[in-house]
Amino acid sequence: MWLIIGAVAAGQRGYYSGPVQNCNRAATIVVTILAGVLNYVGMNPKIDCETPKPSK
Repeated sequence: MWLIIGAVAAGQRGYYSGPVQNCNRAATIVVTILAGVLNYVGMNPKIDCETPKPSK
């Protein structure tokens, strides 16, 4: 039930509109779902990550 509430919160924030193009968006969606009910008591998780660059 916790994860369902988190998934609904992510949907209400518009995270499912458009393709997931980078690590930041994917991680934010996952953390929002895992936060579940906490999204409705003020938590708004956002993740900033960088993927490794290929070596030259």
